[in-house]
Amino acid sequence: MDRFSFRVCTPAMEIERAVAELRFGRPVILESGKEKHAVLALDCAAPETYDAFAAASEDRHALFVTAQRAHCLGISSSLGIAVPAEGMSFDAAARLSYALDAKAPGEWREADPAMSAAAELARMALLLPAMVCTEIKGIEDRFEACHRLDCAHLSDTRHARQDFTEVVRTRVPLKDLGDAQFAVFRGGLAQKDQIAIIVGDPDFSRPVSVRIHSSCLTGDLCGSLKCDCGDQLRNGLANLRAAGGGVLIYLDQEGRGTGIGSKMRAYGYQHQGLDTIDADAELGLEPDHRRYEAAIAILRLLGISSVVLHTNNPTKIAAINAAGIKVVGRMPTHGKITAENLNYLRTKASKADHIFDPEMLAATK
Repeated sequence: MDRFSFRVCTPAMEIERAVAELRFGRPVILESGKEKHAVLALDCAAPETYDAFAAASEDRHALFVTAQRAHCLGISSSLGIAVPAEGMSFDAAARLSYALDAKAPGEWREADPAMSAAAELARMALLLPAMVCTEIKGIEDRFEACHRLDCAHLSDTRHARQDFTEVVRTRVPLKDLGDAQFAVFRGGLAQKDQIAIIVGDPDFSRPVSVRIHSSCLTGDLCGSLKCDCGDQLRNGLANLRAAGGGVLIYLDQEGRGTGIGSKMRAYGYQHQGLDTIDADAELGLEPDHRRYEAAIAILRLLGISSVVLHTNNPTKIAAINAAGIKVVGRMPTHGKITAENLNYLRTKASKADHIFDPEMLAATK
């Protein structure tokens, strides 16, 4: 009998393994041509692992700081910076990477492409993009147990991100809305389960009312007053029903794609007076890390080729249009404006170009 072979390993599988290693606090080897770098995510590394990494690198390691974090430190850089980490303790590295009271380093250089690749891998792992890196030429044997990843694989993931399959669909009665269908789609780069909630009886041969909603544990589930996400979710479903039926795609993208850990760190900084965009920048993050390949794949699997998008976010409109699904109209989706979320909404309007009626944000409701 022939044996089934598990030897074939796709780029997506290699990335998944690298992501798992980083989240377990272990180094990964990134290869680009003849260059090889060992990288360690500070967000998951134990102090003793950091010290062992430094010793193995003979103190040739450097700390990568993103362009966003460098700007917060008063340094202008388009690619991020590399800070020599010889003699730098774990606590000092963490402080430089994401503490509010950190001072600009006295010595730094522009980061190289391998460091940027390491930060992208950290983002895929939903970790802060503070990476400890070292070139391992001449000391490869010290890292021989580490998983290896070709940097080219990081850009070769378009198909994997859109490769979804519907695994189940069932009826779920919803409060005030009646029956809906919950369709579960599995796939993507992380093989996550994403959900499409079909309300009413939409005609998929015509433009379909669609809302793409990214998960918000604090708002959707717990009723947080810091955002309007829970209201947008429930109002979005009601608006789809009122439109005669539609589809709400619920994406697992907590914290604008940064993960719940980074989101809670950012919340802590917001309590100290920063807005949502500046808080993320202090953590080395961009204003929005969300992606919409999963939503696009789900729309195609449902047979939807044109939509009326229920959103305030022009980035979603651009992403859907760019994928060849025609956006023929836009419907706003709002929640209750309160003293707690007013500045958050104003920041989304002023710094992320979200579309709001200016009169709505003129004063606390």
